[in-house]
Amino acid sequence: MSDIAIKVENLGKRYRISHQQQGVKRYKALRDVLAEKFKSPFKKFTSRYISPNQPTSAIPPIEDFWAVKELSFELKQGEALGIVGRNGAGKSTLLKLLSRITEPTTGRIEIKGRVSSLLEVGTGFHPELTGRENIYLNGAILGMSRNEIARRFDEIVAFAEVEKFLDTPVKRYSSGMYVRLAFAVAAHLEPDILILDEVLAVGDFQFQKKCLGKMGEVVKETGRTIIFVTHDLGAFQALCTRGIYLDYGKLIADGPTGEIINVYRQNMADSSQALSRRKGNGKAQYETFYLSTEDGTPCQDFFMGDTIVVHSTVVFKQKLNYPVFGVDIKNPLGELLLNLDCTLLEVGEGRVNITVKIKDVFLAPSRYFLNFWIGEDQYVTCDLLEGALSFSLIQGDRIKRMLPYPSVAKTFIQSDWSFSEGLLPPSSI
Repeated sequence: MSDIAIKVENLGKRYRISHQQQGVKRYKALRDVLAEKFKSPFKKFTSRYISPNQPTSAIPPIEDFWAVKELSFELKQGEALGIVGRNGAGKSTLLKLLSRITEPTTGRIEIKGRVSSLLEVGTGFHPELTGRENIYLNGAILGMSRNEIARRFDEIVAFAEVEKFLDTPVKRYSSGMYVRLAFAVAAHLEPDILILDEVLAVGDFQFQKKCLGKMGEVVKETGRTIIFVTHDLGAFQALCTRGIYLDYGKLIADGPTGEIINVYRQNMADSSQALSRRKGNGKAQYETFYLSTEDGTPCQDFFMGDTIVVHSTVVFKQKLNYPVFGVDIKNPLGELLLNLDCTLLEVGEGRVNITVKIKDVFLAPSRYFLNFWIGEDQYVTCDLLEGALSFSLIQGDRIKRMLPYPSVAKTFIQSDWSFSEGLLPPSSI
């Protein structure tokens, strides 16, 4: 018997986008139709004899937009698949196709088992019904009997922590209460496949941690299949055993979570993409930037303990008082590890070359990513480039360590050890 839970073959979803021209009405009432009929003879006369060279209104062009294109993959039962990608990459569209909310334009999807989806706050809930009634409604939608729902009812309510408001219409729930109850229903009513968009971002930190623990339990103990879309790379790595990276609706990479995180972060660290995504008021902007060794040799691979030199050129389009320059270093999970900044009294118009020496970098071996920032008076952003550069740190001779440095560590601090003869105190044994 096949253990494939989901099979996607050459999947595509096309949307038609109309580009409305200025002055063209999109919707017409009856009075508009009658008015146009009355004016049409006069329009023909005017266009022919009075202003024959004046261009007439063209029909708004229609553009085909492929949100998902030529996508193929298989997902085995019991796998936890994470989907990452920038905004607009096609992640949510893919989940809607898998949840049968929308139909594909091309390709086919084979799904084995019951599917429960939580794609946005309140998915599948009726706002006029109470929390209690919505639990039974969702269970019925999943194809469960009333007895099956009743058996898990107390667990759902306890997990969602909404006992006091169970008989209140959910339209009066806050977004946090909504998502707590919705997730509790989706996770406890035993679907074969659980599909989650980034709805957990609505909940507080403690609830997010609780949900991730529950999803891990669902995968390990019950062997159910999970598809999880997130921008939180920490949650992605903790929960998922496999990932796919989408961009412009296409599959860029498919593999273990560690590999997908590296590919995703490397693509996000592309300098041309960083320049296209820049944010700020533009009063000052980074023009060029690169990394080098201490002797000025351009480099992207360093040993632990090396000095890394950051070079950049900034164009000031007007005089700025108290400009602030910042460089952030983040790990592959997007966690901020170091923040370096410097403030000047004032800078006039023109170009300024900036050199930052980061001495004795004792971060753990990994790949790291740099953000560049220019601020005005510490508050106003003039320019922000996220993931503009990346570099790798490698364990070398400077770190006297027999074993490879553990991947769970983030930094290394040099320490002196000493030993002397004699027995250790009993409490230390």
